[in-house]
Amino acid sequence: MPSYDYNIVTIGAGAAGLVTSYIGAVIKARVALIEKHKMGGDCLNTGCVPSKALISSAKLAHNMDRHELYGFEGVDYKVNFSNVMERIQDIIKSIEPHDSVERYTGLGVECHIGEAFIRSPNEVEVNGKVLSTRNIVVATGARPFVPPIPGLHELDYLHSDNLWDIREQPKRLVVIGGGPIGCELAQAFSRLGSKVTIMDIAPTILPREDPDVAQFVIDTFQQEDIEILTGVNISKFEKGDDACKVTYDKEGQTGFVEFDRVLVATGRRANTKGFGLEELGIELNPNGTIKTDEYLRTNIQNVFGCGDVVGPYQFTHMAAHQAWYCAVNALASPFKRFAVDYSVVPWCTYTDPEVARVGLSETEAQEQGVPHEVTTYGLDDLDRAITEREAYGMVKVITPPKSDRILGATICGYHAGDLLAEFVLAMKYDLGLNKILGTIHSYPTLSEATKFAAGEWKKAHAPEDLLKWVAKFHDWRR
Repeated sequence: MPSYDYNIVTIGAGAAGLVTSYIGAVIKARVALIEKHKMGGDCLNTGCVPSKALISSAKLAHNMDRHELYGFEGVDYKVNFSNVMERIQDIIKSIEPHDSVERYTGLGVECHIGEAFIRSPNEVEVNGKVLSTRNIVVATGARPFVPPIPGLHELDYLHSDNLWDIREQPKRLVVIGGGPIGCELAQAFSRLGSKVTIMDIAPTILPREDPDVAQFVIDTFQQEDIEILTGVNISKFEKGDDACKVTYDKEGQTGFVEFDRVLVATGRRANTKGFGLEELGIELNPNGTIKTDEYLRTNIQNVFGCGDVVGPYQFTHMAAHQAWYCAVNALASPFKRFAVDYSVVPWCTYTDPEVARVGLSETEAQEQGVPHEVTTYGLDDLDRAITEREAYGMVKVITPPKSDRILGATICGYHAGDLLAEFVLAMKYDLGLNKILGTIHSYPTLSEATKFAAGEWKKAHAPEDLLKWVAKFHDWRR
């Protein structure tokens, strides 16, 4: 067998690359990690962390706007947008040590800051040095996709990568894209004082969710004076002396919106160019992601891929999940391999209300012809939600007919992403609604929502014939 300097060389230090390197180092492999920009990747620097920090500032502003609901009078405040954006950078700096060169060096990972280039299936060059390796893991992430709309590239447009550099708040913001990223940022900017318009070619925002779930978010956006223009075709952007303008067509009618800044949130594209994949002959999927098998191997068996560059889910937690399989399959091959498990995949959109889901939605069950029942519980009934003045939304559970097995669950409401974890665990380990119903939940907590949803299912499946006999039994005993 040939010898190499490293067991794994990982390209990209986002969630996928960091976890791959961490696991390799923990099990005593020799690992090199290459990052051309910033350790932590998109999630730390331009994605999850800064967006949630912005959302938390916006939530505070929203609560101060409705201070009378909490018993206060005369609350006045002023948003200092520059300070809000600097706060985000402070939070990033606080989390940076978790993903730093110093931490990973201490774990035994050899870190290189520079641009990688794959010279062969066993050679990666960085900073003029060639690293020989038994395995290569490509974890180069994705970048914002900017559609080729006439006039857009003539504007100083924003996207999820460069948004965090601005310090002047736009008075009028147009958001192109009504998916999770667009909706989260649109609501945050609106709550901080921008006049926001969302535009999307789809017939609704959050099109991956059930219509009744998305409607909760739509209702909230409309109450907060966010304009929603869906089902529109954007024809062009124009830059004027005092303002910019976007022209669109909807149902044969032409309209326009004036704005100061535009935020493009139309999805992300995998980073696959410029570091040797083309020269190596690595196969790609039609959508531009790296094509891998069930073990996350490319068409070159010792070159693996994980995270956003592979898909099919562009979530930080999925990147970390895939990274385990990459590291173990690379290091254990050819003696042992594990097929990546996509059976239970949760996600959350951090609007207010949050929308969190795992497994099948009601719409998907209908489209796929899956026999199912739907159980719902309204969060306006939950004591803790009422005390928090957050009594809105619902829990929706999909089960097979007459079975408590969970096929999917959606929660729309306050801290939905946190509440979903119980359903994720139940689905992963095949625990039904009866098990959730039989578990003690602290009172008063938001977590009782999952138990009450299970109770709604139980109520709908009460054994009526048996209960009639039980009623007669009690009559006889009186």
